[in-house]
Amino acid sequence: MADAFDILGLPPRFDLDPDHLQRAYLSRAAALHPDLAGASDEQTGDDDARAAELNQARASLADPLQRAEVLMRRLGGPGVGDDRTLPAGFLAEMLAWREQIEEEQPLDEAGAAAWRSRAGARREELTAQLRDAFARRDADSLTAARRVMNQWRYIDRLFEQLESTNLG
Repeated sequence: MADAFDILGLPPRFDLDPDHLQRAYLSRAAALHPDLAGASDEQTGDDDARAAELNQARASLADPLQRAEVLMRRLGGPGVGDDRTLPAGFLAEMLAWREQIEEEQPLDEAGAAAWRSRAGARREELTAQLRDAFARRDADSLTAARRVMNQWRYIDRLFEQLESTNLG
C-alpha cells in the first residue's frame, strides 16, 4: 500500500525540505487539473479522490510528528501502542511545567510567550533527535525514535494547554 512519500514521489526520510514537499505536491496536483490532464467527466471522480489523497499526503508530511509516524510505519518500527515508554524524569518534568503554568494563572501574553518558547525549544531538541534516529534506521534507533515521538505528544499537549489558557 502506498504511503504519503509514495503518493508524492518523495524519498522516505524525516529531514524533508518543506519547499521540496510543496513542489512535489503542486506537480502532482497540476497533473490532475482537468484543463491540463484533459479529463472527461467520468475521470473527474477518480481525480477528486486522487486530489484528496494528495492533500492528505501533503498534510501528513508537512507535520513533523505525522511525518515521523508515516516513516516509522514504512520502516517497520514500533507503533504507538507498541512502546509508550518515556525517558526517566520526563513525566515529572512535564508535571512540574504544568504546575508552574497553573501557578502563574492568569498568564499574560509575555508569560504565555515565554512558555511557548520553552516548549518550542524542547520540540527543536526532539526534532534533532528524530532526525538522528531516522538517519540511522536500525532497530535500536527506531525504538529511540518512538520514545522521542512519545515525548513530542506531551509537548503538543502543553502547547494546547497554553493556547487554551486564560490570558490576563
